[in-house]
Amino acid sequence: MKTPIRSLVLAASCACAGAALAAPPCADEAVSRAKKLLVFHFGEDDRIRVGSEVKELPPLRNPANKAQQFRVLEVWGSIYKGNYRMRLIYHVAGKDCTLMGQEILEYASL
Repeated sequence: MKTPIRSLVLAASCACAGAALAAPPCADEAVSRAKKLLVFHFGEDDRIRVGSEVKELPPLRNPANKAQQFRVLEVWGSIYKGNYRMRLIYHVAGKDCTLMGQEILEYASL
C-alpha cells in the first residue's frame, strides 16, 4: 500500500518541479528589454550583463481597469561592480507581450 502512495507523491513532485522550471510568458522579451533599459540609463558599455533567469512576481492590477492584471517579471543585470534589479510590467494577450512599465533599482548598501 505504501509503494503506490510513494510513487504518486514522487510523480506529483516531479510534475511540480517541471512546471517550476518553465519560463514565464514574455521571459525572452523581458531579458531583451532589461539590457535595453541598462543601456538607456548608462550608455553602451561592454561590461553590461543581464542574467537569463526571469522570476515572475505577483501580478499588478491595471489602475485604469481593475478587471485587468499586468504580469511582473524580474530580471537582474550588472555593469562592472554594480548590480541592478529590473522589473518589467507586461500586459499579456495570447502570445503578445505589451510592455506597460519598467523599473530599475541599484542593489546597494549605503
